[in-house]
Amino acid sequence: MVPTKNAFEQLKKFRFDKKNEAENLRKFRFEKKESIGSLNANDSDRPNHDLSDSDSDNSNESKEVDNNSSSSLKSSGKSSQDSQSNGKSHVMSSDSDSEPTKEVPSKAEPKKYSRIRTFINSSHGSKRKKGDSSDSDSSENEIIYVASKKKARTPPPPVKKKVKKPKKDDEFEEENWSDRVYNSSDDDSETEVSNYMSETQKRVFDFLNTADATELLMIQSCTEKKVAAIIDGRPYKGWRDLVQKLNNGKGMNTQILNNTLESLKSRSIVSKLMKKCLNLAISTEEAISAGSSILEEQPAILNKSMKLMPYQLVGLNWLAVMHNQQLNGILADEMGLGKTIQVVAFFSYLKELGLTTSPHLVVAPTTTIDNWAIEFTRWCPDIRLAIYHGSQEERRELRYRWFKDKFSTMDVIITSYKIVASTPEERKMFKIMPLEYVVFDEAHMLKNMNTQRYFNLFNINAKHRILLTGTPLQNNLLELMSLLNFVMPAMFSSNIQYIKSFFSKNSKLPVNKLPDFEKEQIELAKRIMKPFFLRRLKADVLGNLPDKTSTVIYCKLHPEQKEKYLELVSEVKSCSQNHNTEYNYMSSFMQLRKLANHPLALRYIFTNKELMEIADRLAYDYNYKQTNKDHIFEDLSYMSDHEIHQLTCQYKCISKYKLKDTDLLKSGKFAKLDELLPKLKDEGHRVVMFSQYLFILDIIEDYMRIRGHSFLRLDGSTKSLDRQELIDNYNDDNNIFVFLLSTRAGGVGINLTSADTVIIHDVDFNPYNDKQAEDRCHRLGQTRNVEIIRLVSEATVEEAIYAKAKSKLELEQEIIGNDEDDKDVELLLKEALGLKK
Repeated sequence: MVPTKNAFEQLKKFRFDKKNEAENLRKFRFEKKESIGSLNANDSDRPNHDLSDSDSDNSNESKEVDNNSSSSLKSSGKSSQDSQSNGKSHVMSSDSDSEPTKEVPSKAEPKKYSRIRTFINSSHGSKRKKGDSSDSDSSENEIIYVASKKKARTPPPPVKKKVKKPKKDDEFEEENWSDRVYNSSDDDSETEVSNYMSETQKRVFDFLNTADATELLMIQSCTEKKVAAIIDGRPYKGWRDLVQKLNNGKGMNTQILNNTLESLKSRSIVSKLMKKCLNLAISTEEAISAGSSILEEQPAILNKSMKLMPYQLVGLNWLAVMHNQQLNGILADEMGLGKTIQVVAFFSYLKELGLTTSPHLVVAPTTTIDNWAIEFTRWCPDIRLAIYHGSQEERRELRYRWFKDKFSTMDVIITSYKIVASTPEERKMFKIMPLEYVVFDEAHMLKNMNTQRYFNLFNINAKHRILLTGTPLQNNLLELMSLLNFVMPAMFSSNIQYIKSFFSKNSKLPVNKLPDFEKEQIELAKRIMKPFFLRRLKADVLGNLPDKTSTVIYCKLHPEQKEKYLELVSEVKSCSQNHNTEYNYMSSFMQLRKLANHPLALRYIFTNKELMEIADRLAYDYNYKQTNKDHIFEDLSYMSDHEIHQLTCQYKCISKYKLKDTDLLKSGKFAKLDELLPKLKDEGHRVVMFSQYLFILDIIEDYMRIRGHSFLRLDGSTKSLDRQELIDNYNDDNNIFVFLLSTRAGGVGINLTSADTVIIHDVDFNPYNDKQAEDRCHRLGQTRNVEIIRLVSEATVEEAIYAKAKSKLELEQEIIGNDEDDKDVELLLKEALGLKK
């Protein structure tokens, strides 16, 4: 059949209109840019094209087209073909059972179709009206075929109605919450507030009408005065009554309504999330109890002369079970039980069985990088190790080499928290580098999910994560959730804002004063934590470990020190009573803390006149950096007495201003050290002494020289290459009596079992920093009893600091507890290994 002029007119009429193309695609599920053929048929024979999703399954029931229709298809296809440059036509069937479209030569017999479904393009406005010119020549069932300029694609199947799968009971399902329950602009509206309440408003209304004071305090910006006003206004007769009383109350406003909504929404999401996590926890415990991946012996590629302890073999099995279940975990053994060794053994297990083809990454504090390298070398020399550290140029060269070799030249990469995200290039590398496991040593450093470091570490591209920490809970439940978010990102990440909101409010109150709902969630969190945390205490697993005793010694201040301390306290009190003066109480607290340790930490001895003389002399000393004496004087005025004393020791021109030894010894804690150290030395003990502050370590150094005690010092300024040498020197040389360390730099990741006495010179707000420092000596390999001595200045702010630290330790017992139930994972593994008697 020869194509007519009308046929081409119809082609023009039924082209796509871009404005309605999206609607057309949704209805008929055609791909963009794909042309659509149309059938010229009588109105009475034309199929219904306004198919809904529910009707589309029946759209295959089209009328059969006879041989004339088939001929028509061939004819119109040929005419369309002539208008195209490719010289071929593409036959399209909309039948759901049709084969993929093939190119058909123009001379070949057209394929006969039993059913042909046609689609009239409604995007031109329309279904064609009677009397339209396109209908005049439609007595024969011609098929007008639009040839595609591109190669034809497989026609999409007919649209099928989507059937929603029923959700499981334990699957997380968000409730339907409104974004707001009240607009502040409504307060100025002339229209009276309606008593009609939506479902969300009803929840808010019921809560404000029935919640007790502790629950109301959980609402953002809800103070005790506002809580009292809310309770006094009860009972509320309806929504209008509630709004009016909030607007008329002193210090009250309707923003409380929206804040209550956010609090209730957080409650709901956290509650549902906890229940979902509970199911995952139960299934994990079942996998552990089933004894999957039970290893009765350590991996064969480990050093034959090195043997894992029984509890370390249990830890290896736990890591293996978590790996098989595709779960992350937190190995939270107490400090000194060999978490590093258990990770080395686990990586050896993976390498021995060929369970991984990608390298692992260990992220650790800079102070522990060398220790990790030593443990890998000792325990499993077969593991290819790479240390990612050094200058920017050295790291750039390593990156280039690794990308060139496609990361195939190493099994384990060790780097530091500082390096892993220090530059955009490094952040990008660890984001795209294919890693099997990333291990975060001292993972309590990830306690704050609001930091940029947390975000960068969260984005490291690893299939699995292992967190190592001897302090699983530090200060509050928000920190716990930060760790759990790292372990179960798929579970928590989508609702992280609500989790942060919920648990940050919990941190305001002691656990025993929380509302009942919050207590229930804490208990649920404790239950969920168990299979993902493996924590053993030394007292439980090392029966032959020497005893550790702790003593707190309260030191009386030196008379001159006490006088200065009382003067400073009086000054702080006086300023606090002067309401017109802005006073920095945090700065005052720090000044009191310094003075409680040593009076030379502030400036009392050097007068301004002496500082002017010192500045004048230094200005003429060509070795000194400054030449302007006014600037030098200004710098000196902010220094402490001991810092100025250090300058006098460094520059000969001002050496006459040096302090006397008696000035350096005027400290209550030094008086106590005069009693302790000679006795410890005579009895053959060796001492490790910790301080949080470098300026205190500087003063202690002078004390050691005055008293003639041999010592070494390690702090954050010590170069990483010198650290291990200092540690080895102390462990090998019994003549070195004292090792001075800063709590942060020297309190983690090092072994000092050659010492048996730990002196904490100044206690930390965070008790876990001091506990880590203790365990540098009290750990695997110790052969003597260990004594821990804490020095606390009597009747000073240090007593309050120590009391606060103890309360944080009590929080750990409150949340984790120390009963048998908390050892479920370990007991299950022991039973599977046959280690439990």
